[in-house]
Amino acid sequence: MRKTLFLFAVLAFASCKKEEVKKEPLYPTTTEEVAQTPEELGEEIFKGKGNCVACHQVDKKVIGPSLQDIAKIYKDKNASIVTFLKGEGEPIVDPSQYEVMKTNFAVTKAMSDDELKALEAYVYSNLK
Repeated sequence: MRKTLFLFAVLAFASCKKEEVKKEPLYPTTTEEVAQTPEELGEEIFKGKGNCVACHQVDKKVIGPSLQDIAKIYKDKNASIVTFLKGEGEPIVDPSQYEVMKTNFAVTKAMSDDELKALEAYVYSNLK
């Protein structure tokens, strides 16, 4: 009987002694842990909250002009994509689609300057 009580006491004591195991997250949990380039942020916005991908593709015209066309024309004319996305610039790529794009200015005007610059960087990163 003593051996049984002693065995239970040892098991109880051993089970109470738990080591705390610190688990590292598989993925970074804050943006500070991931250095994101402007192009990467721009692509994230383009495909995500900006929903630009619904009308624009990299290399072909869908509803709006391709990113390659936009980048080429803005570069050639030394114009600002950011100014246009703020609703403060004239349409220079495809003026016939301006009314369609104008409906999206509510989204782009709500973006920060850094987000708009990141979108611009992403557009230019597709320049061929």
